[in-house]
Amino acid sequence: MPFPRIVIAAVAVITMVSPVLADLVIPDLAAQHAFNPNWPPHAKFHDAQYMVMTVLLGLIGLALILWPGRDAHRSTLCAAAVVATPWLGMAGALLFPETATYDPEFADQTVFILGLHGQLFLALILLTALLGALVVSSRRAIRPGSDQPLSR
Repeated sequence: MPFPRIVIAAVAVITMVSPVLADLVIPDLAAQHAFNPNWPPHAKFHDAQYMVMTVLLGLIGLALILWPGRDAHRSTLCAAAVVATPWLGMAGALLFPETATYDPEFADQTVFILGLHGQLFLALILLTALLGALVVSSRRAIRPGSDQPLSR
């Protein structure tokens, strides 16, 4: 499997696993999400919706990258777009009024890396990895109407 597809597959697995670990499994983090007694049931519903959605998006991305069909480059692009969706959505969520990356009660437990909330830092790393994989994949793609690669 070409390296760009390996990168996208890895991001797909991280996309499937990390929200479930952070929001449901790891006790200190789950206490801020699924098991936060201060969250109303509707907020917990949307957290659960996000976890299920990211697992599904990761599975779709994996399916696209592992079984690319006749047009491997197009499948690679689609897989990258699918697995980028929840990470881009995280950044987009901050554009809405009164949203935050953490609840004030957990301010002292929140991890910041280079001034970014840990989740946003991870999103930035994964989106950068996806972009890099797409650049490499595009450079290897075959030009329309030709059997020759663009460059190696």
